[in-house]
Amino acid sequence: MNYDVIVVGGGHAGIEACLAAAKMGAKTLLITILAEQIGATSCNPAIGGLAKGHLVKEIDALGGAMGETTDNCGIQFRILNESKGPAVRGSRAQIDMDKYRIYMRNLLLNTPNLDISQEIATQILTKNNQIIGVKTHLDNTYNTNHLIITTGTFLNGIIHVGFNKLEAGRVGELSSKELSISLKSLGLDMGRLKTGTCPRIDAKSIDFSVLELQDGDEKPHPFSFKTKNFNPTQLPCYIAYTNLNTHEIIRSNFDRAPLFTGQIEGVGPRYCPSIEDKINRFSERERHHVFVEPQTKDASEYYVNGLSTSLPYDVQVEFIKSIKGFENARIVRHGYAIEYDYVNPTELKHSLETKKVKGLFLAGQINGTTGYEEAGAQGLMAGINAVQSLREKEPLVFRRDEAYIGVLIDDLVTKGTKEPYRMFTSRAEFRLLLREDNATLRLSKYGREIGLLSQEDYEKVLNFKNEIQRGMDFLTNTVVTPSKPTLELLASLDEEPISQNASLQKIVGRKSFTVEKLKKLNELFLSFSEDVLEQILIECKYFFYIQIQKSEVEKMKGLMSVKIPPNLDFSKISGISKEIIEKLNKFNPPTLFAASEISGVTPAAIDILHINIKHFKEQVGENLKD
Repeated sequence: MNYDVIVVGGGHAGIEACLAAAKMGAKTLLITILAEQIGATSCNPAIGGLAKGHLVKEIDALGGAMGETTDNCGIQFRILNESKGPAVRGSRAQIDMDKYRIYMRNLLLNTPNLDISQEIATQILTKNNQIIGVKTHLDNTYNTNHLIITTGTFLNGIIHVGFNKLEAGRVGELSSKELSISLKSLGLDMGRLKTGTCPRIDAKSIDFSVLELQDGDEKPHPFSFKTKNFNPTQLPCYIAYTNLNTHEIIRSNFDRAPLFTGQIEGVGPRYCPSIEDKINRFSERERHHVFVEPQTKDASEYYVNGLSTSLPYDVQVEFIKSIKGFENARIVRHGYAIEYDYVNPTELKHSLETKKVKGLFLAGQINGTTGYEEAGAQGLMAGINAVQSLREKEPLVFRRDEAYIGVLIDDLVTKGTKEPYRMFTSRAEFRLLLREDNATLRLSKYGREIGLLSQEDYEKVLNFKNEIQRGMDFLTNTVVTPSKPTLELLASLDEEPISQNASLQKIVGRKSFTVEKLKKLNELFLSFSEDVLEQILIECKYFFYIQIQKSEVEKMKGLMSVKIPPNLDFSKISGISKEIIEKLNKFNPPTLFAASEISGVTPAAIDILHINIKHFKEQVGENLKD
């Protein structure tokens, strides 16, 4: 059978990839090991979080599915870091993991242009370094020139519980071993990573009365700008703590921990370590947080976030029972570690197409990332760019100042990773511009251009944007004097008086100014929605800082727009060290900015490279875009 695009893997990356391709009009096939496990949340039953919420909002702005699905399946919604600035806030939702999986599977099954087949992909077929198809364990061959691999932890996956090892991609599901061999045969640089999950506890066996209550927000906010009449269930979560006895039980069993016996070879996530790793690394700590989270709306089973482990089952039972509130706890599903193969992401272009094989795209944990949100973002971009390639159009690639997705992919492609990569707000240099709250304003135009957003949804964003602009124009262009009416107005708003002329933007930008005060400032603002007023308030408060970042972005664009000719021979450039030339040849950066992002490439080397690009293009008669 012939397909325009084939996606291998039905996890969060695969879902966004096949949906994007199909919605853009490509005849698409999803190959997945178990159809009922499409969209399964293998680890924690939650979407979003710090920086991760940014990614979900960006996926939504482009027309992806993760945000809307979360709004439909969420059971607790919270804004993290709400007391801090808007650039570092993050939306997070607990989800009904069963409902989420079923919702996603049905969404895919009802999507035009998309077929689903329950098979195991075993061999990637190529000719002259070009994808021509894929073969499965059923001896079926599917023809395509655009293949997206999103295998998650299934690529040569091995589960560890104590000394026990099991070949699997998830408990009870087969691993994909032959596909890993096929990828290696293509000459791709591959490695081994590790992640893990925690035990799940029967709700009947937990004493919630001694745990700390953690409720959702009183006024929950949806992830998707398309969600209407948002009134979700808000189930409580809880907080428990490990103790010195817990730590001693774990420490006394280090000799049975695969992490320390040498049984596990892959590198685990630094920012989400197992409990045995935490006890070992932070021996001075007397306790660690345990976030007790419902897995479904029925709340019959709880996820104990913070207790990821690969210790033997009997040790898991013992240390769980040592925690206050869990004295009678019964484990429904044990925790485990899993090792899997990944491809060094420096093998990729910014489009997520491999450099060595035309038409082969990789997305998700196969690129060395961890997290549903990072996977979904990559899957969406791989699906989009596979179709762009199919149509012989330029790939959609975001700059670091345009999107967290741009930061994520640029980090992977230019720097690579030796450990599971996780997104943080600190990774984004222009995070004041790349806020969660303005994701639709930044990216929806791209979603509309490529056909993933309807005109109706895009019009909604345009109206939102126009109202914000109307409010900002009024505030920045209206200058008030310290006249009696002005001073009286400020006094009525409980605001400090002014002693000289000032724009309303400066007044509204004060730390003390609120949305309620904005409504009283002028009748114009009475017609605006709460979301519009919040945006206006943020824009006013950070007005000058935003201007500074925009100025920095303009400088960066100068470098960004200088493309490096693909046939430029780096080895013939004098004045650049051999080490830097090797890195330029290895990463093959498409622009000067991409070259500047490579670790070890100095500003002096960039200047020399810039001069040589000008000289090279003059020789071949091209115009330098600078």
